Amino acid sequence: MEFTKSELREWVEAIAGSVVTALFIMVFLFQTYKVEGRSMEPNLYDGQRLIVDKLTYRFRPPAQGEIVVIRPKDPSKKFVKRVIATAGQNVRIHNGKLQINGLTVNEPYILEEMDSDYEWTVIPEDTVFVMGDNRNRSMDSRDERNVGFVPLKDVIGRAVVVYWPPKDMRIIKTPEIKGEFEFNNIGFGY
Repeated sequence: MEFTKSELREWVEAIAGSVVTALFIMVFLFQTYKVEGRSMEPNLYDGQRLIVDKLTYRFRPPAQGEIVVIRPKDPSKKFVKRVIATAGQNVRIHNGKLQINGLTVNEPYILEEMDSDYEWTVIPEDTVFVMGDNRNRSMDSRDERNVGFVPLKDVIGRAVVVYWPPKDMRIIKTPEIKGEFEFNNIGFGY
């Protein structure tokens, strides 16, 4: 099969255009990531693949409850975690329960109650506090040496779709994080 110069040029231009388009999408819009480890169980499992939206956080900061891909303090790694608190909020873990701004948070998405405490901490400006859903097997913001507060510049994007394996394919929904006062067994929520 012989090509004329015109046909060959059309092929090269089509391939180059496709490569440029794919690179634009990967750099600015969407990227794929593989879940590694058990820190996000029972919601995400080792080996699942995600599509991550890299555009949204150019217009707004991450919100509580969103699952994000972050760069921890070792920039060669990437972790998948849930945003628990944002700048200015107070966080504490006491008796296995998460508290934000003095309210105990209902977290139906976690695997099990936490087995360690975390003292009251105010989340600094331009950072988020993240944790895995499998709290007792997660290296996250509670580990100041390896993760700590995550600067917004190190939040790569928001996980929006599980696309692999096909049987697990789904859109990732963000739960509403609600807290309530615990006062004489009477709940007062926000």
